[in-house]
Amino acid sequence: MPENVTPTVPPPRPDSLSAALRRNIEALEERRRQEAADATREERVAQAITAFTGSMRFVYLHLALYGGWIVINLGLVPGVPRFDPSFVVLAMVASVEAIFLSTFVLISQNRMAAAADKRADLDLQINLLAEHELTTLTALVTAMAQKMGIEAAADPEIREATKDVAPEVVLDALEARQQEQ
Repeated sequence: MPENVTPTVPPPRPDSLSAALRRNIEALEERRRQEAADATREERVAQAITAFTGSMRFVYLHLALYGGWIVINLGLVPGVPRFDPSFVVLAMVASVEAIFLSTFVLISQNRMAAAADKRADLDLQINLLAEHELTTLTALVTAMAQKMGIEAAADPEIREATKDVAPEVVLDALEARQQEQ
């Protein structure tokens, strides 16, 4: 890309965020720090192991260890005795390692799923609150329009928008639809 080319839209400056957005970002960061601090020792160990085993260093380490094991036990390294010529011990080591690694990954996934559930609950609560506020504002604006002699209330979409949505009814309808399929 030539040096004199500039982006179509300049990136936003950090000070261009509203105070509410900055507060929300700080609150989310603080919540994540608190959740990390509240993690048990076992959860932190599982997370550290999962982070390492999901890295290229782990892959390189395994390439070296298992590659060396295989090369030695194929008898390709002169002067080094074969210690697992049938590779039974290698298979056992790899199987045990797989059992433990999958357990650590599951522990980390469970923790991440719990955090995702909390965020989903927060999203749902905010969405329900926003829907309720918009319904209230629509009713207010419709009443103001009527008082001003504007026939907005006759519009069926506006009448529909002034009705509160009951989340349990929506969930029941979604579940019924899934069962039909």
